[in-house]
Amino acid sequence: MSKPAFWNNQKRYYDLKSYWRNRFGCNVYKVPIDAGFTCPNRDGNLGVGGCIYCDGRGSLLRREGPLPSVTEQIRRGMDYYRKHRQAGRFIAYFQTFTNTYAPLERLKSLYDEAMGQEGVIGLAVGTRPDCLPDPVIDLLETYAQTHDVWLELGLQSIHDRTLSRLNRKHDARAFVDAVGRLSGGKIQICTHIIVGLPGESREDMIETARALSRLPIDAVKIHALLYLKGTALGELFEKGGIHPMTMEIYVQTVCDILEILPPDRVIQRLTADGYRDIFLAPSWAANKMAVLNAIDAELVRRDSHQGMRFVGRDKGMDPFEA
Repeated sequence: MSKPAFWNNQKRYYDLKSYWRNRFGCNVYKVPIDAGFTCPNRDGNLGVGGCIYCDGRGSLLRREGPLPSVTEQIRRGMDYYRKHRQAGRFIAYFQTFTNTYAPLERLKSLYDEAMGQEGVIGLAVGTRPDCLPDPVIDLLETYAQTHDVWLELGLQSIHDRTLSRLNRKHDARAFVDAVGRLSGGKIQICTHIIVGLPGESREDMIETARALSRLPIDAVKIHALLYLKGTALGELFEKGGIHPMTMEIYVQTVCDILEILPPDRVIQRLTADGYRDIFLAPSWAANKMAVLNAIDAELVRRDSHQGMRFVGRDKGMDPFEA
């Protein structure tokens, strides 16, 4: 099986840059926005402390003082990308914490402000699958009639035992339900998963990929599990109670996942980086380009590419079906 011609790239997977060029004929960049949201797993609604890997500080802007307006954050982001990346089109990306966790009127005001900026051609909203009531979906659909709209849903794993261990406070069925309610509309779905979660075997991670391959989603972000100071996971690492995945196993597992995912699934991310001031481990994750190059090299070694082992969606939408 050869790789699809529509990718129009030299990669062995369908990367986000190739999608943007196919869709708009140019490079497009996401401008991150911190709109001051919190999370039901932090404010006491579902729990406190958040997920075990989350440091809870929010963006750097939040730590520097009062947050600039959405308009100002977009302006700064545009200026940066125009200067350093020669970008001309942008997606307003509500990134920090749970960006649908607010009254509908506030959400509409923030999204309207973002979409009203010149040069913004789309909207991306990061959220949890259990914070997506139907009125919010309806609101996002209104923007999707004329713009690219992406909903970024954090799943991390399809296994409930793992989600419980992570203190996610939702189960995998909540994710499947959210995807089902989004299905058939124009909102595009990007799912976040983490490779190297505590207690998961390589086969567990492959099962997550198989589940996603049977669902009507449009993109995937694959993250390496980062151990950060000030998090429950970081404390466990510092006490010697847990050991990070090696880079070799991470690269092999990511390539396994890519082979299983459909060839039309946009791969928005293949690793994680950042958090330099509180970063603990794994040491290899600090060099993002080395990880990406290793993934490319492993796919070449295998003579493989995304979708090589995709078996189709004939089982329907429910990833829990046998």
